[in-house]
Amino acid sequence: MTGAIGFIGLGVMGEPICRNLARKSGSKVFGFDRADAPLERLAESGVIRATALADLASQCDVIFLALPSGKHVEAVCDGPDGLLAHAQARHTIVDLGTSAVEPTRALAKRFAAKGAGYADAPIARTRQAAEEGTLSVMVGADDATFARLKPLIATFATDITHCGAVGAGQVVKILNNMVLMQTVVALAEALETAKRAGLDGQLLFETLAKGSADSFALRNHGMKAMLPDAFPERAFSTQYARKDISYALDLAKTVGIKLEGAELADRLLGEATDAGFGDLYWPVLARIIKASHADIKPDAG
Repeated sequence: MTGAIGFIGLGVMGEPICRNLARKSGSKVFGFDRADAPLERLAESGVIRATALADLASQCDVIFLALPSGKHVEAVCDGPDGLLAHAQARHTIVDLGTSAVEPTRALAKRFAAKGAGYADAPIARTRQAAEEGTLSVMVGADDATFARLKPLIATFATDITHCGAVGAGQVVKILNNMVLMQTVVALAEALETAKRAGLDGQLLFETLAKGSADSFALRNHGMKAMLPDAFPERAFSTQYARKDISYALDLAKTVGIKLEGAELADRLLGEATDAGFGDLYWPVLARIIKASHADIKPDAG
């Protein structure tokens, strides 16, 4: 199907994605990460450790990146030992993370100048979906690049959408996350209101799930995190969520629109970070909504 595959970034989502590629793609897979533990686990699935980015580039034709932010992507691509320094016409670089739109397009042009291909293919859904190979992926690439990548992406995703040219995948993913975050804000407000009105939060959410307020956010972020007040580390953190909402706000500026709902989500995520919750799972913003109304007395009128 293709030559060897490289994979950079073996964190919460990257490790299971890489494992699916190794098991299902029929190609050799080389992994690169600063941490030893995921590489040791992935070795059981046949993933070969790359000793450096240059080693990865010399061995692989398609290189996937599963990194925390656009800044991390640029750091891996730039520099004397970065991917750009080793890029050739046979290479296609695929960013699976959420990165800002304009820098994505600029980076793609720099790879194109070397004859290399580039695609943004941000992933959506949970770690469990990554493990099961049932992610949703939004791809920005030309038609030929998309056709080459689709069979590889299908090893870890069941929903693959070609959104348009480079950058289009990021536009859709950024707006996906913006809608998700605003939905979680609404759920947090509903939960706190219900509790103050004497209702059981679980009853509220289970009943909402039977009606028109049902959503992925309700069933996952609401029921699995907000109800038990459980916001672990090593999940998608408040800091990362705020990074994503900042991308939405930046995108809005470029098209001349004001996103008041996104601004509210950004403010709450900022307050959660300031409260010491920056490394916790981002629906922890529910605690900020609860705390901000703790001293407000009900209207007796």
